Order: sequence, then C-alpha cells, then structure tokens
Amino acid sequence: MVSASDAGVTNLGEGIVALGQRQGGRVHAFLLDDGDGLTLVDTLFDEDGARVLSAIAALGRQPEDLKRIILTHAHRSHLGGLAVLQARSGAKVHAHPWEADIIAGLRKAQGVGIVPGRPVQVYHLQLGLTLGLKPHRPVAVEVAIGPGDQLGPLKVIDASGHTPGHLAFFWPERNMLIAGDAIASWPYINGGWPKFNLNEEAHRATLVRLALLEPKVIGVGHGPPITSDAAMTLKGFVSDALKN
Repeated sequence: MVSASDAGVTNLGEGIVALGQRQGGRVHAFLLDDGDGLTLVDTLFDEDGARVLSAIAALGRQPEDLKRIILTHAHRSHLGGLAVLQARSGAKVHAHPWEADIIAGLRKAQGVGIVPGRPVQVYHLQLGLTLGLKPHRPVAVEVAIGPGDQLGPLKVIDASGHTPGHLAFFWPERNMLIAGDAIASWPYINGGWPKFNLNEEAHRATLVRLALLEPKVIGVGHGPPITSDAAMTLKGFVSDALKN
C-alpha cells in the first residue's frame, strides 16, 4: 500500500518528511532530521527549491540548518532545486563519482532512446532524458560517496542498474529505505521503470539487495511512499524480476 497522496508533504515518522510534486513524474525528495542538522535526499523537479524551503520552515528551521544534500542519481527530475538549495543553505552536495560530472554539467546523462517503453505514461520524461531537454543548473559535487559509506544515520546502498552510480539509503533505526528510482509507485507500484534501466542485470541484483533489508517504509523516486507491507511488496518485485 502507498500513502494517500503523490504530491505535497507526507510525514513518514520521526524525523522523516516526504516531499512530492506532480511534475517530473510525481517525483519525490526526502527531508531528514537526525538531531544533528537536516539532510535532503534529492531536490525535486522545480528549480526554485520553494517546496523544500517551505518544508524546512515548517519544521521551525532555517535553510542554513540543511547540512547535506545527497543525490540518488543524476537525472533532471531529481536535480531541479539543487543549485538554489545549495546556494541558500551552504549544504555539501554528496553523490556517487559516476554521477558527479553529470551533476556538475560536464557530461550529459545517458539517454534511453525515443522508442516508447514501459510505462507509457512517462514517455515525456523518456524524451526529455534522451534529448537533454530542460537541463538542470550545474552544481559541483563536494563529497564522493559509495556503497558501504555512512552519512549520519544513513547507510549507503549499491542500487545500480537504473544508472551505474545509482544509490539507495537505509536508516536502520527507522527501518526506512530511500530507494530512488530502483522502485516506483507511479503510475503503478513496480520494481522501477523498465525503459529507464541502463543495466537490467544490475537492477535485478539491486532489488535482491534491497529486499534483504526488509524495510517497513520505502520512499521511492517517483510516486508516493510505500507505507504498508513494504518488505513483502519488495520481495514480490524480486520474484517478478527473476522470472524475466
């Protein structure tokens, strides 16, 4: 089961707020408070960062309280507010080295072709990625991260397949997984958007790896968070992926 809304603000428990918007394929970002400053995972599609800044203010905090901006991967939907939010907060930008030069504007993200694929509802995003439409404002990545690293309460997980440097993040004390685009819940719940995965074998391995975490809540890159039967749902994705 997913949460009721795929846009707006959803409280997912102590110190975890999901931020969503319809643009960018019902894209989501996650604002975390571990008691030692704020961490933002991804930055939504909008370039002005207003939704994130509003959420920070709603917590009674200031932009300068945002200490880390962590990126799951370098696709436009997740990078929209990065430049403004980094400038307003001074937060350090964290990403996998493979994604870093895309984020910095030195290389384009790899396209996935113009032939429509599943799900058809996101064909506009497929074209945007392949043709390089509406590029994000480049920002330098200050901290290179990879699987096995620890960022505050978050464990960094290899979630490659969607892109080579795609990362997921797990907060064990909250039993919360931020899966990025390894999993989607819009336009329907599934183990990621098949057309957008650059390496299906790596993606299947990622689903197995994430299922072993048995999360209670899964925040996904596109669509509302999965808040009920999350671990069982994830195991179902693994079963489906291994059949294909």
